[in-house]
Amino acid sequence: MTQTDIPQGFEPHFRKSPFTDPWEPLYSKRTEKAVVMALRLAKPHTNARGLIHGGLIASLADNAMGYSCAQATGWTTSFVTITLAVDFVGSAEIGQWLAVESEVIKTGSTICFAQSLIKADDAVIARANGTFRVVPKKG
Repeated sequence: MTQTDIPQGFEPHFRKSPFTDPWEPLYSKRTEKAVVMALRLAKPHTNARGLIHGGLIASLADNAMGYSCAQATGWTTSFVTITLAVDFVGSAEIGQWLAVESEVIKTGSTICFAQSLIKADDAVIARANGTFRVVPKKG
């Protein structure tokens, strides 16, 4: 796989944010149960040692799990993060394909629980879990 290859099923991410703009191009893939977020690792995603920055992993996991909660509830509500935990079990380098594969554990009227595996070229480098508060959409 070359640095410009995008795996099948991924498209430019459907939602833009001032926070994630510096990480573009971001990609996502909607499955029946989740939203997988991904990107090709580049220099702006790294720390001083040239490895993926843990803050990027945590932020992408937070986003992917939140979007997955929204998908699980039919996009009828929004979510804000209550808790987020990340375990770093590996690392990744420039050029690798980073994907955050989430799973919604349980949804309720006020809370959603989710978890994710963060993979670099299909090797798990982190796992995350989060709890999200339902915020009714305005208007």
